[in-house]
Amino acid sequence: MAGKGTPGTALLAKQKVPHTLHAYSHDPRAASYGLEAAEALGLAPARVFKTLLAEVDGALTVGIVPVTAQLDLKALAAAVGGKKARMADVAVAERATGYVAGGISPLGQRKRLPTVLDSSAAGFATVFCSAGRRGLEVELAPDDLVRLTGAVVAQIAAY
Repeated sequence: MAGKGTPGTALLAKQKVPHTLHAYSHDPRAASYGLEAAEALGLAPARVFKTLLAEVDGALTVGIVPVTAQLDLKALAAAVGGKKARMADVAVAERATGYVAGGISPLGQRKRLPTVLDSSAAGFATVFCSAGRRGLEVELAPDDLVRLTGAVVAQIAAY
């Protein structure tokens, strides 16, 4: 399994984006996929980002926030010019992205969705996010993540 690529890793290779893959042994009992990744890889949780899907005025939208934070739905809606947001159903998120919950990558999703990256990412030379599978993180520059996903950068994390 560790050698298998994902649509996200394929996109990075195709675009020749500098990145590093970090694999770890995923524990199915872990309460938080993101915090598990940070701990397993010995990283500051603020550098590890989770990919969440919400519906903003009925349209699926991706929010990328640090694993230590929650997604501020009001801020996400504002960042994409919407009024109202709510978390998307897990099954809807999995269908739309082609990934399973806990392994949803912002990269290589089935359909390009409006995406917002929390502004805290700009404070790091590199950030970590799911590479598209539980137990596999990708490290890349925040600017590359923004470019590949077409993301807007805004403060959408709530602590």
